[in-house]
Amino acid sequence: MIRQFKEDLGIDISSVLIPKNGISLDKWAVIACDQYTSEPEYWEKVDKLVGGEPSTLRLIFPEVYLERESSDQKKQRIEKINKTMCEYLDNGYFDEIQNSFIYIERTVKSGKTRKGLLFAVDLELYDFSKGSESLIRATEGTILDRLPPRIQIREKACLELPHIMLLVDDPDSSVIEPLESCKEKIKKLYSFDLMMGGGHIEGYQVNDEELLHKIYLGLKNLKSQDTFSKKYGVDSSRRPLLFAVGDGNHSLATAKSCWENLKKSLPEDEKASHPARYALVELVNIHDSALEFEPIHRILFNTDAGTLLDAFVRFYKSRGVKCGYQYANDINNIPSESKTKHVIPFITGAKTGFIWVDEPMFTIDVGTLQYFLDNFLSENPDVDIDYVHGNEIVEKLCSSDENIGFLLSPMNKSDLFKTVIADGALPRKSFSMGEAEEKRYYLECRKIMPDYLR
Repeated sequence: MIRQFKEDLGIDISSVLIPKNGISLDKWAVIACDQYTSEPEYWEKVDKLVGGEPSTLRLIFPEVYLERESSDQKKQRIEKINKTMCEYLDNGYFDEIQNSFIYIERTVKSGKTRKGLLFAVDLELYDFSKGSESLIRATEGTILDRLPPRIQIREKACLELPHIMLLVDDPDSSVIEPLESCKEKIKKLYSFDLMMGGGHIEGYQVNDEELLHKIYLGLKNLKSQDTFSKKYGVDSSRRPLLFAVGDGNHSLATAKSCWENLKKSLPEDEKASHPARYALVELVNIHDSALEFEPIHRILFNTDAGTLLDAFVRFYKSRGVKCGYQYANDINNIPSESKTKHVIPFITGAKTGFIWVDEPMFTIDVGTLQYFLDNFLSENPDVDIDYVHGNEIVEKLCSSDENIGFLLSPMNKSDLFKTVIADGALPRKSFSMGEAEEKRYYLECRKIMPDYLR
């Protein structure tokens, strides 16, 4: 069965590492590195909370520091991360879980419980390039400039830590959900509250042959050409999409890039079994009621709002598109968006308002905004951008007249797979699976350097 998972589905469940008993899990598990990127105070609090205890904080590079540190500082941080990974292994901080999935239940702030399944995927079955028809596909555009610092960490790392979440379109709940009723019969690996308002998490070892067989059959059916063609109304010339990247797009792209570079130097017999060929992920059913899609808002720093808004109008009018903007007294009382019109609220200092576009060139409003912003940022290199979750963060960071924030609307999650199959990857940062504190926390690890496979 283990071999069938790998050969038929590109899934590896041979080995996962979890912290040993005695390690404080509430200090060990830290939120994804690409969260709170404009709030260094969040990461300072985490650092104080962790102190000198073993923690994944020491194994990651919080992206809040990417633009705040010099090249030498970043190099030193990366070297320290790689060294600490090896020290944690040498100090025996982990227990190894073999030939098993890990079933995860994550209770988020709404009180709902999101269900997931942890395993590693074959990077040979993933392609983030535009127009890809690989079994695993990106759902949004990959920003290549964001990969180098991540590659610098992974290419010399002995461990990987996932904040990658893949999605499966399983309307019959045939793969993950049945495990909920089996919890009393399988081994619980951990159960604790996550730091800084992250909710509660539990993990269970799934290695029973009958359960493994059911998971295999469920995924095999979803992968089949017949199921794929009927579900999405496409002909047999279209290759099936089984897993779509929900969170951690750039982390998975980093793993792919590192593997493509590494395999050039490997003999053929090592390519099939090298641990870096795989990447650890958590799979979530897109139909999970606890999985909510949230918009990712845009904040522009160090810019004059009037200049930017005027540039927006010129940009689209030069392309023959009707558009405009106006200020409003109440951001909660602006015109509604429709199929033929995009309306995007903004905040800058004490002012609020909205931009609008008639007969937009893009299906969703984030496409309309990002197309303009890419051009504006290329012509204004002193202007910075950040992508944030939650209206309150936009309000906080845009209290200054030098910043302007745009509030985007949520995407209907049921349309995701159909859109990716029909149109390819969405504009980058099109949606978020929950707000910042609901993101995946680093917890499980996997060895990716052969010298440490002992």
